[in-house]
Amino acid sequence: MQYVWEKPVITVYKERFGKQEKEPFVAVKSQKLVVTREIEVTGYSCHLEDFFPIMGSLDYISSKKGKNDSYVLCWFDDKIDDFTEAFRRLTAVTFTEEINCTTDKKGKETCNAKFEAKHGKLE
Repeated sequence: MQYVWEKPVITVYKERFGKQEKEPFVAVKSQKLVVTREIEVTGYSCHLEDFFPIMGSLDYISSKKGKNDSYVLCWFDDKIDDFTEAFRRLTAVTFTEEINCTTDKKGKETCNAKFEAKHGKLE
């Protein structure tokens, strides 16, 4: 099963048990978020396309310590009219590859990333 969100704003938290993070350390605007769940595999395979940070920095995720950390990603599904029902979340997120960023002639940076999540609230 595959889920696709167009132009989501995603907030990223460090996943902490016992003392949960209340403030995101980065927020990104993306052209597309694709989440795929295969029946025989537990968890999700995800791809975040053409995104850039609108708050915070991606440096921690790319650092040695950040690569070993896990995250919580949250966003709202704008296809749902009821705001209380539109909340979406992926937990136990780990980035499986480097975040790939490019800078255009005007200096605008856009990135792409693949990651995995063990749990999700997608519907």
